[in-house]
Amino acid sequence: GAGPELEKRFAARKHAVDQEPGFEGFQLLRPTAGEDRYFVVTTWASEEDFQRWRDGRMPAAHAAEQGGRPAPVTTGADLLEFEVVDLG
Repeated sequence: GAGPELEKRFAARKHAVDQEPGFEGFQLLRPTAGEDRYFVVTTWASEEDFQRWRDGRMPAAHAAEQGGRPAPVTTGADLLEFEVVDLG
């Protein structure tokens, strides 16, 4: 499948959002059983920080990369949003 190429591309850009305001972390989750989709998990200090990146910097960064870039590894992606439940 496309997994190894996807991992290679994410590894090449693993620090691309490190300096974004409110960015706290990134994980690429590889499927091991029952699923063939990878999941990208990012953590942000606030919903506002995430929205600012999603609506502004992310599309601009992806557009800038299109020139001379290899073909997409995947055919689509769903954006799932979650918040951490405080069990305290």
